[in-house]
Amino acid sequence: MGGSAVVRVLRDPTAGRYLAGVVVSGFGTSAMWLTAGIWVKSLTGSNSLAALTVCAMWAPVLAGPALGALADRMDRRKLLVRVNLAMAVLLATLVLVDSGRTVWLVFVVLVLYGASGVLLDAAESALVAGTVHASLLADFNGLRMTANEGMKLVAPLAGAGLYARFGGPAVALLDAATCALAALIFARLPVREAARPRMGAWRGELLAGMRRIRASAVLRPLVTAGAATMLLAGVNGAVTFAYVDDVLGRSPEYAGVLYAVQGAGSVAVGLLVGPLLRRLPERVFAAGGMALFALAVGARTLPSDGVALAASAAIGFGLPCVLIATMTAVQRETPDAVLARTAATAGSLMTAPNAVALALGAGLVAVVNVRVLTAVGGTAGLLAAALLAGALLAGAARRRTGPTSETGPASASGPAPETAPASETGPTSASSPASEPGPASPQP
Repeated sequence: MGGSAVVRVLRDPTAGRYLAGVVVSGFGTSAMWLTAGIWVKSLTGSNSLAALTVCAMWAPVLAGPALGALADRMDRRKLLVRVNLAMAVLLATLVLVDSGRTVWLVFVVLVLYGASGVLLDAAESALVAGTVHASLLADFNGLRMTANEGMKLVAPLAGAGLYARFGGPAVALLDAATCALAALIFARLPVREAARPRMGAWRGELLAGMRRIRASAVLRPLVTAGAATMLLAGVNGAVTFAYVDDVLGRSPEYAGVLYAVQGAGSVAVGLLVGPLLRRLPERVFAAGGMALFALAVGARTLPSDGVALAASAAIGFGLPCVLIATMTAVQRETPDAVLARTAATAGSLMTAPNAVALALGAGLVAVVNVRVLTAVGGTAGLLAAALLAGALLAGAARRRTGPTSETGPASASGPAPETAPASETGPTSASSPASEPGPASPQP
């Protein structure tokens, strides 16, 4: 079943070409992500400026609702093409960077690169939901995760090698070439979108995604769980080098081994998520992923290489479960008119805590023993997973009481799709793609 679903996704002309674009652009992005810090460090000698390269790419996440509203205003296929072409041109300007005096250009490009990533993710989520059958969305999102994580395993090494041989401009040109190739692939997507509906006041558009999440008994707990998990993941990531040094007694380079194993875990879950989500409710799947992630974080209190490798694989496997379940639910539960905004808002709510936690963890690790941090993180993650599972059980109990329940049949914790405000949405169903104006979805 799972294998045949993956084959159907890959055979779908839209899904297959889109995944090809993800692989191509993901390779360039992953190569640039590592190289940017190395490049800035070599030009300025500053560790702080090198660290800021990551923050520059993360910062635009906070503008997710606004960027999502922009994606809802435009033809999304054309947006994918134009933004990738614009980034190809912008990345090519980095050949002008040759000293500390021109390093500011790297940060400008990275901020715009991060903004383009948020915009593209929002447009892609909406475009996919209107073209891939709802029963295959989990498989598609899993394959997308596998493609992204697979690139993270090989592209940083390739980027570092290219940098060592030819310097930063060569990596920038490689990334520009992958953006241009991705634009060409996206231009050939066999989709035709209807004209975008007229939008209302800009402020109302920015808040439409947030209103949709808050009003949805399906999305609200999943997005909250995703935010909590990413908060803990940020702290866990911040203490990685201290864990390698203080607990394992290894050199800093050993962190690269752990990251590679973690990436392998994420690649594996991407291939299995479709069959699992067809057998488990989204909240159960997300809660199970959180619990696995939390147990792995807690296991890092033990000074064992075997435990360290197993924990890294479990973190890589468990963490994406929450994110994939949430984004698949967003695509299924949200009508096309507000889908890009809702997806971008959900992404911002889940990823912004990670950036905050990275800074928080960097401060905590200086004053708190790393084993205390991993133990507390593991305990907090298990508690969050239990709360998510408990909310599911409470909703099921309320539904069994029928219409006489206080909340009625559409209980706030039930999984039934909600009807969104008429001002924002049209009819949608959890068993069909959330897209009224888009093309008919191919049957599985």
